[in-house]
Amino acid sequence: MNIYDVLIVGAGPCGLACGIEAQKNGLSYAVLDKGSITESIRRYPIDMTFFSSADNIAIGDIPFPSLNLRPSRAEALKYYRKVVEHLKLNVKTFTEVQGIEQQDELFVLQTNQGEYCARKVILAIGYYDIPRELNIPGEDLPHVTHYYDEPYRYTGTKAVVVGGANSAIETALDLYRNGVDVTVVHQFEGFDKTAKYWIVPDIENRVKKNEVDTFFKSAVTKITEKEVHIKNLDTGEQTVIPADFVFLMVGYHPDAKFLRRVGVQLNGEMLIPQINPETYESNIPGIYMGGSVIGGEETAKVFIENGKLHAIPIIADIKEKLAKEDMPAAKASS
Repeated sequence: MNIYDVLIVGAGPCGLACGIEAQKNGLSYAVLDKGSITESIRRYPIDMTFFSSADNIAIGDIPFPSLNLRPSRAEALKYYRKVVEHLKLNVKTFTEVQGIEQQDELFVLQTNQGEYCARKVILAIGYYDIPRELNIPGEDLPHVTHYYDEPYRYTGTKAVVVGGANSAIETALDLYRNGVDVTVVHQFEGFDKTAKYWIVPDIENRVKKNEVDTFFKSAVTKITEKEVHIKNLDTGEQTVIPADFVFLMVGYHPDAKFLRRVGVQLNGEMLIPQINPETYESNIPGIYMGGSVIGGEETAKVFIENGKLHAIPIIADIKEKLAKEDMPAAKASS
């Protein structure tokens, strides 16, 4: 079995940045992902535009050409794939890491494509593939989704959007502008004021003009094939809303079950991974964490623009530790 200096789990922008840094430093590496390259971005809404500028989400000192200041999802997908192709990064797609075991001084990663072995591991698994669940009856019905794709399928229908942050607001606006009768249900008293500054006034104006219905300080209690049942959190009043489609845009979170299986310590209600803030090494010596996964449930703390920067200190520490580990062997052979 080929033994890598480092295996990187996750081929998002932060995982790719780690691969680039490992390659620059002459380390043997592979980037493993259970989907395609930047799988999470592929699952974004088709017409999504990034909040960040192209320069801020570029990696590997490779310019990111974009027609606008803020690049589109399609531009980002093309860019990251071109980076992988240009740098000939060693990326293994559709390779799902199912477990990690430590054997002597090595880590063995069990995947659906066989075992991989490395001296160090970086977990850059992000959080977008695991939606927060409401744990209510009907959440698993076929017309209910935690992801939004595009509006045209839903024209002329009634849709309920649950949530009040960026993804929920953008979903509601896009549906409304494409002929959908939209109702928003949110547990707080208004939309998230920290959402993108140009979309909050837009959605608030739609509400004022009665173009989008809202139920604030409300929670969904049940979903049926044609209706959504909600409860006012102050008064307890029950309301039933007709719905052909339901979008549960309430956020996502890291794979805590996987991290705990690996042995990563998760702290507090926000499940913040235990890491060295300078090197990003976890409580397990030799396993590092990079990108948005280090924010735990606080998914708004780390984005592409700051998460990609984790690659430099992580690889620097790995390179230093590998050199120290190799020193006794070098002295013995001499």
